[in-house]
Amino acid sequence: MRPPRSSCYIIRVDTRHAPASSTARRCTAYFQGRVQGVGFRYTVQNLAMRYNVCGFVRNLPDGRVELILEGPDQEIDQLIEALKGRMSDFINKVELAMASATGEFSRFCIKH
Repeated sequence: MRPPRSSCYIIRVDTRHAPASSTARRCTAYFQGRVQGVGFRYTVQNLAMRYNVCGFVRNLPDGRVELILEGPDQEIDQLIEALKGRMSDFINKVELAMASATGEFSRFCIKH
């Protein structure tokens, strides 16, 4: 039985300091709700393979899921929207912060 469909609240904190011509960005996202134990990280990983992004996803001890993405803004936005659509029954709140990419990632993975 699925939980009742919940509202998804998005808080976007924009700390962009790079010029508009910059191609790679970094998105740090925190998902709250019933996001652990429902295949959330594996869904993120499968979606990430479809987009030009690198980074990781991991469960946090407080019950949230942390997602770090680096790539073009459009790719990040499309992945986040696809994830929210796919996992909307489990997400209560999303916090996003954008910054300049660090280039520290060469692939996308699940951290355990």
